[in-house]
Amino acid sequence: MDFQGKKVLVVGAGLSGQAAVGKLLRSGAEVFLTDKEPKDKLQNIEKLALDDSHLRLGKEPEIELIKPDLLVLSPGVSPQLPFIQEAMSKGIPVWSEVELALRDLPALKIGVTGSNGKTTTTTLIGELAKATGRPTIVAGNIGIALSGLVDELKEDGIVVAELSSFQLELIDRMQVNIAVVLNLTPDHLDRHGTMEAYVQAKARILENQTFEDLAVLNWDDPLIRDFKLKTKARVRYFSVREQLTDGICLRGKDIVVRHASQATKIIGYQELLLRGSHNLENVMAAVAAGLEMGLTVEDIAKVLREFRPVKHRQEIVGKFNDILFINDSKATNPDSAIKALQSYEEPIVLIAGGKNKGLDMTEFLLEAKKRVKSLVLVGEAAAELERVARSLNMQRVLRAGSFEDAVAKAIGEAEPGDVVLLSPACTSWDMFKSYEIRGELFKELVRNHYSEP
Repeated sequence: MDFQGKKVLVVGAGLSGQAAVGKLLRSGAEVFLTDKEPKDKLQNIEKLALDDSHLRLGKEPEIELIKPDLLVLSPGVSPQLPFIQEAMSKGIPVWSEVELALRDLPALKIGVTGSNGKTTTTTLIGELAKATGRPTIVAGNIGIALSGLVDELKEDGIVVAELSSFQLELIDRMQVNIAVVLNLTPDHLDRHGTMEAYVQAKARILENQTFEDLAVLNWDDPLIRDFKLKTKARVRYFSVREQLTDGICLRGKDIVVRHASQATKIIGYQELLLRGSHNLENVMAAVAAGLEMGLTVEDIAKVLREFRPVKHRQEIVGKFNDILFINDSKATNPDSAIKALQSYEEPIVLIAGGKNKGLDMTEFLLEAKKRVKSLVLVGEAAAELERVARSLNMQRVLRAGSFEDAVAKAIGEAEPGDVVLLSPACTSWDMFKSYEIRGELFKELVRNHYSEP
């Protein structure tokens, strides 16, 4: 799209919004920026090349006065806001920031979505992409805005993008050459309203693919298995549970790629530093992407052996007094926290709570009842979680008055041989601006307690 002289209203002044402003200004657009927060509460706004006449901060913008040709929304902005609905009713296009970043990009585009495991899989595919020797950018919902990074990528480049349902629901012509869909469990129902709407948003990653593209789909998830009907692309399935005749699966303790009657070993799963069956799914999906990028089996296996868990996703904080501390702050929904619980055989002291996204916590707490010796609850959802836990007759449930208190209580409950696991099953937004800040504080508190750096 030619932005020269076009008026574009960017909604949301965080990382994504600021990156979008920069890209649009470089493209010759007249850019307006709006955010519900006033200027003094926003970071780095003064670094943008926008005068006050192009800022609409602390209030809703007037669509009639600006007369924008396009709206670009940051992921955290709901399209249900009245001024956005007004723009839509007038036929003004409304894009997500990833549409702006990737729409006309000539590089190979790899998109990763799903309810859980996106960051690990995106990061792992990024390492595989770097192993090809081609210029590579890893960004998106992983915490790095795409629009600020992709301008220099040419046809020989690769972009690996983690894509959330928020980012996908407003794409237009954006096309990914390799689409990876990991799993689908209830999430963000406070935004999407229904599971059906959430699934539809995720499926949009496939809709602009062509016959030359690839869709990597989870055979074990019936919803995703049927996504084959939603894409023109070639499909490669992966499965932890079944022996596929064509796809990535297990043969004994080995991850193999099968085609017809041939099975080629990629790696033994005991060689992986990633723990848990959910990480086998992540690895298999990454293997499919690596093969599509032209890597050899040996190249892929080398990257897999060296890959460590990403920050805030079952990240090892340390082992102190023979107690293993795990930071899984990125587990912001029940299914993700269940997968973390299932990764450890040791007795678990679990820290959970935060802000619930309108999700049912019963299954999560049933799993916790089987695996957790002490449950420490904190944050806005603590009362709800305690009520459900006690209805399930969980024996050891503690409430904390603050996050610092929760960590102190968890340390007090732990004994040598235990795992202290921060896997909240809730967002951080009641106490922190992000799950990253929550995870960093957990690590700091643990290390300070044991006087370790």
